[in-house]
Amino acid sequence: MKVNRSTPPATVVPVLAYPDVRAAVAWLGAAFGFVERTRIGESHRSQMSIGADGAVIVAERRGQDPAQRDDSRNLTRVRVEDVTAQFERACAHGATVVEPVTDREYGERDCTLEDLAGHRWQFAETLADVAPEEFGCETVAPWPDRATS
Repeated sequence: MKVNRSTPPATVVPVLAYPDVRAAVAWLGAAFGFVERTRIGESHRSQMSIGADGAVIVAERRGQDPAQRDDSRNLTRVRVEDVTAQFERACAHGATVVEPVTDREYGERDCTLEDLAGHRWQFAETLADVAPEEFGCETVAPWPDRATS
């Protein structure tokens, strides 16, 4: 798998929505020992490491009442070698397209699909190694396996 400093190094990364990203980051760090690695805007997103090789992305919940339960607000991000092939395969088997294959400024190509039960999956392929600072983000602490990169 290609390396990109703008993304967590894990293969599977849950993306969890919270009403207050900064409060969630503080709580997850204090309660579970997660470590913030990359801050994307003050309240937009944060990448956190979990143990030696786990990761989670904490994302802002836009325009949603925190009391309202909506399972589509979270998704699971999966890194693959060829996102276009993954997209075509999933669509051939009836996946619902939430977002088609898209190239991102942070060196990734991704797509978001819903499975037969409505779970959201984002498949991502690394195109280039991009430092978070190159697109306005902040490295809070380097990911452990990238500390010497």
